[in-house]
Amino acid sequence: MMELSDYLDVLIPRGSGKFIKMVVNKAKVPIIETGAGNCHIYVDEYADFDKAEKIIINAKVQRPSVCNAVEKIIVNEKIAKDFLPNLAKQLRANNVEIRGDEQVQELVKNTIPATEDDWYTEYNDYIVAIKVVKNEDEAIAHINKYNTKHSESIITENYENGRKFQKQIDAAVVYINASTRFTDGNKFGFGAEIGISTQKLHARGPMGANELTTTKYLVSGNGQIRK
Repeated sequence: MMELSDYLDVLIPRGSGKFIKMVVNKAKVPIIETGAGNCHIYVDEYADFDKAEKIIINAKVQRPSVCNAVEKIIVNEKIAKDFLPNLAKQLRANNVEIRGDEQVQELVKNTIPATEDDWYTEYNDYIVAIKVVKNEDEAIAHINKYNTKHSESIITENYENGRKFQKQIDAAVVYINASTRFTDGNKFGFGAEIGISTQKLHARGPMGANELTTTKYLVSGNGQIRK
């Protein structure tokens, strides 16, 4: 199918990141790249802790096998000491395995050390990796390096920080104070979901039937010519 460009207009690969990458590299038929979701939630220094905890638990636990589940949590160092112990307690109460950088390991006992591969990995499981950063700029740089352009979220009560995050993060959907689990064609009002595009052209984000509709121009003239 990947080579039948005379017969097929587009392919939409659905499955693991490895499968999607294989189709991207080998297909002669145009494709819409979908699905891979290494999604992040950044907890800003101005975050409401209760709000952040509820959003993270929902995004990780409600359905961990899907592409819009959160896989990484980034925490501002100014609140890490106060925020992380209770978040870890809630995650573990929901059977979530925690992996973390050195600062997380110091603040949360029995944390598994996160490797470089962890930051790239979409777990699709009850696993989450946590990183502490100095500021929002470091959080944005980390996310843009490791994400899959799917869905990212910031938890903050600071309007300027929220808007900066939305403008500078390269992803199909960028949230302020909401779960990444909302990235879904049906939830967006597009009808039955065909996929979630992580590319920029022509479709990006949740796709319904409209995103697969092309334009055909029908022109009737009466002898007009171009000068």
